[in-house]
Amino acid sequence: MKNLILIRHAKSSWEAPLHDKDRPLTNQGMKDAHLVSSHISDFIPKTYMIWSSSAERASETAVIFAQNISYPIECIDYKDELYTFDENKLEKVIKSCDNGIESVILFGHNEAITNFVNKFGDAFINNVPTAGFVSLQFDTDNWDRIKKGKTKKIIFPKELK
Repeated sequence: MKNLILIRHAKSSWEAPLHDKDRPLTNQGMKDAHLVSSHISDFIPKTYMIWSSSAERASETAVIFAQNISYPIECIDYKDELYTFDENKLEKVIKSCDNGIESVILFGHNEAITNFVNKFGDAFINNVPTAGFVSLQFDTDNWDRIKKGKTKKIIFPKELK
C-alpha cells in the first residue's frame, strides 16, 4: 500500500517584481497553511517523507506544515523537479520514489496537482485551491506501478473557516 498526500502551496504574493520561483507567501497564505495543517493529524500516516518543490512559496508552506505536524524541517527533501505545472512531470517524480518509502507528503503547484489527483484519485476535484490537501491511497507496493487509487481525504481552507 502506498499513500500520497498532495498539498498545493499556500497563497503567494505577486507584489514584488520577483522571478516566479522566488515569490513568497502572503499573510493570508501563511494563515491558511497553519489552518489546514492544524486539521490533518488524523489523516497523515504514522511514517512518511516530506518532499517539496524548491520554489519559495512551496518550501514556506512545507515548513509551516512540518512544524505543525512535528516533522523535522531539516528532513524536508527539496526537489527542483517538483517545480512543475505539468502532471506528467509530477507523475514521473512520484513514480521514481524508492519503494521502501510507504508514504509521501508532497508540496507542489497547480495545474499539476489538480490534474494528478483527477487522474489518479477516484473523486473529481475541479480545482485544488492554495493550501489544499488531498490524500490518495494506492493498492500497490511499487510506486512505479501506481494507477487509479482511492481519494481518502480532501481538506480545503474555505471549508475550515
